[in-house]
Amino acid sequence: MYRPQRMTFGIFMAPFHRIGENPTLAFKRDLRLIEYLDELGYDEAWFGEHHSYARELIADPMAFIAAAAQRTGRIKLGTGVTSLPYHHPFIVADHMVFLDHLTEGRAMLGCGPGALTSDAYMMGIEATEQRPRMNQALEAIIQLLRSREPVSMETDWFTLREARLQLANYTQPHLPVFAAATFTPTGPMAAGKHGIGLLSVAGAGNDAFERTWGWVEEAAAESGQTPDRANWRVVVPIHIAESRQRAIADLRDGYRRQAYVGDRRNQGGPTGSPFVSGAKTAEEAAEGGSAIIGTPDDAIAAVERLLERSGGIGGILSLGHEWASTEATLRSYELWARYVAPRFQGQIDVLEDNRDFIEGRQGAVFGPGMAAYAKAFADAGKEVPASLRR
Repeated sequence: MYRPQRMTFGIFMAPFHRIGENPTLAFKRDLRLIEYLDELGYDEAWFGEHHSYARELIADPMAFIAAAAQRTGRIKLGTGVTSLPYHHPFIVADHMVFLDHLTEGRAMLGCGPGALTSDAYMMGIEATEQRPRMNQALEAIIQLLRSREPVSMETDWFTLREARLQLANYTQPHLPVFAAATFTPTGPMAAGKHGIGLLSVAGAGNDAFERTWGWVEEAAAESGQTPDRANWRVVVPIHIAESRQRAIADLRDGYRRQAYVGDRRNQGGPTGSPFVSGAKTAEEAAEGGSAIIGTPDDAIAAVERLLERSGGIGGILSLGHEWASTEATLRSYELWARYVAPRFQGQIDVLEDNRDFIEGRQGAVFGPGMAAYAKAFADAGKEVPASLRR
């Protein structure tokens, strides 16, 4: 099993907000959260692109990255994801290289077909065309990023005529690029074909998850690429607290309130929360393993199970939700940063080894110190305290 020396941790922020509150304030809250994650040492933040249904409100993740970059110093910022069928690939590549410069190397490009088909519906794009168009656009973007030679392509929806980017890449050889995976082989095979990263945005709670990396390797073998599990991110809903009971109580009302798919009167269609495999309650999500809900120790065990089940991944992204209050949500991210992340980033083992080394040699290490204290009293002509005469 692949196990990275240092796993990456971050947030995948669609974002999900309740209808009925001020969206401007919600965006401000999102930006403050990214600032907080930057302070806590999180590695990455990814922002979605959606244009309909009023559940996921960021229309332009690149604009959001530009705003977040001004408020942060180290966290990497990615489009999670840019829906390629909605944009000319030359503009996507050009904008992302521009962001690469503005962020001084912190920008990342996540690519997908557009998971919310209501967006495509309003733009007159057939759902069956979204994945083929994503593959065509990704091919063009990769060529533009990797070559200074002119790129020409002709498809039924875009044309490149001797196209080249006017800016050189800030990040070398180019900024990180990831393909999104939900339930189909499209994203994993695109990642393998181009030797780029993989974002499993639907998490591990689906039947296709165990086959995901096999699809990457299959496509990589055909194109001569060498896939790297370090560049595999898996999105998981997460909420932790000091006790399991507290964590579930934090979510009890908000989990049901953010049911995502289906009529709000529960008339027809599937219901349930996003990416949580149909679990109707926080307790079900926690028990079924489709979310990480509990204590930091529960979270550590859950990450170990995910590593085992997947064969090894490079990082975990917490699905940005507002199932809990703002205070409880911030506390969850803090607990993860303090107690969970360092377990998988090589920080705790060294500390424990040093503690155990000293504790196993207390007599040899601390004994001479007591004698030195007693000598200091004697050298000063003072009575040696009884506690030092032992």
